Amino acid sequence: MKKEIRLLSILFITLFFASCGEDGTIGLIEYGDLSGKVVEKEGYLPLENVKIVLSPTNNTVFTDAEGIFLFEGIETQEYSVKGVKDGYLDEYEGATVVVDGVINIVLEMEISTSLNKSPTKPELVSPIDGEIDLPNEVELTWESTDPDDDDLLYIIEIRNDFNNEITRITDLTEESYTLSDLKYGAKYFWSIEVNDGINTEVISSISSFAIINDPANRFFYVKNEGGNNVIYSSSFNEENGEVSNTVQLTNSSLNSWRPRRNNISNLVAFLRIEDNEAHLFTMKTNGDDVNKITSTIPLSGFSLNEMDFSWSPDGSKLLYASFNKLYAINKDGSGLHKVFETLDGSLISECDWSSDGTKVAIKTNDSNGYNGAILVIDLNGTILVNVVSGVQGALGGLNLSTSGDKLLFTRDVSNHQASNYRQLDTRLFIYNFTDYTFIDVSEDEKENGTNDLDPRFSPNEASVIFVNTSNDGISEKRITSTNLSGNIKRTVMFSDATMPDWE
Repeated sequence: MKKEIRLLSILFITLFFASCGEDGTIGLIEYGDLSGKVVEKEGYLPLENVKIVLSPTNNTVFTDAEGIFLFEGIETQEYSVKGVKDGYLDEYEGATVVVDGVINIVLEMEISTSLNKSPTKPELVSPIDGEIDLPNEVELTWESTDPDDDDLLYIIEIRNDFNNEITRITDLTEESYTLSDLKYGAKYFWSIEVNDGINTEVISSISSFAIINDPANRFFYVKNEGGNNVIYSSSFNEENGEVSNTVQLTNSSLNSWRPRRNNISNLVAFLRIEDNEAHLFTMKTNGDDVNKITSTIPLSGFSLNEMDFSWSPDGSKLLYASFNKLYAINKDGSGLHKVFETLDGSLISECDWSSDGTKVAIKTNDSNGYNGAILVIDLNGTILVNVVSGVQGALGGLNLSTSGDKLLFTRDVSNHQASNYRQLDTRLFIYNFTDYTFIDVSEDEKENGTNDLDPRFSPNEASVIFVNTSNDGISEKRITSTNLSGNIKRTVMFSDATMPDWE
């Protein structure tokens, strides 16, 4: 029996190995190689140091500088090959390794932001497209969203209708921005670019808005900048003493001074040097539409800084002096004619036309600015009143009251006379044509060692605006106001400023 069992076992083993011989190497592990290259999907550039992971074995290698990787002697079967690299989306590829063969695959990896979506087109919220009569400070607001919640940066691009300048305001993170010191009467065009740092910027449509034409400032004055006189306008709050809405009206590269506004024509006349001559110009209250009025006969006299001119009451004409002659000219430059001429050759430096249009106050002086006189004449050149004459020292600052019964002027009561026209104690005076009296407006409040210059009545004539400065001739000049009755008080309105006008 044991012998039979042993024979059967031998037979079974023999048959088993015989069957294995018929099928090859069944039951033995076979091997092959897997190689590949990893590239960037856009541009097909090789990617170095990509982590390559085989599944299901989790074997891992890294690509070389050419993006090549190799798994040698791995078991023949189906694999999933995964490429992993920071900044890129994981990439998968299937591969079947065969016996003693080399399988090559290519992994094309996309940058991780390739699926990122652009922000929405910015919507311009305010000001409304086409809005007009805005102040010269405007807040721009807009809206844009990002589907991927990326941080957004904005750029504002601004153009205008008065020059070719393009302004770009960059790196904004908020959806609002305030534009200041915009030009009165100008139209602006603006758009927004938004960028998420990943996609191409998205640009909004273009919107426009217009600034109000008139700044509505009542005060005009001059500042010296870089050796040139520059005209400004401002508003002033008498309750809190705050200056606001300051507008530069003339170019800093041009010498412009002595602004005089006429409310009826709504124009500002002023003096400007052109071709080494002083001429009359006019402009709008926002500084636009500058027109030269005089041409053949410029303003000439003792000192151009001391010279003044006057509007006619209806704003149709201007009155100015050239040496010893007084001329009238239409505001369009036509109709030039002589109004008055001094008989003794005295120079005419200043004039002021009465509000009823019947008379003119003039100041005359010699070539050094002295031996002055203040006269009132009619339009036929007849002298009506000799207000001041035969005095030493400087005179100036003529301004007739609206009613015409008072004349505001300045006089240096020190009687000092010098070649440099230095004044030591110049005060404000009001002459009353009714009772022929003089009032010293500066008597109570003017500090010793200072001068009060270039006075003008306020529109309601309850106060006076003027320039106060040290008599050293080099210190700061301050435009100041003082009331004419009650508790007299001086208020400094504008610093480093001269030649005020208040209409």
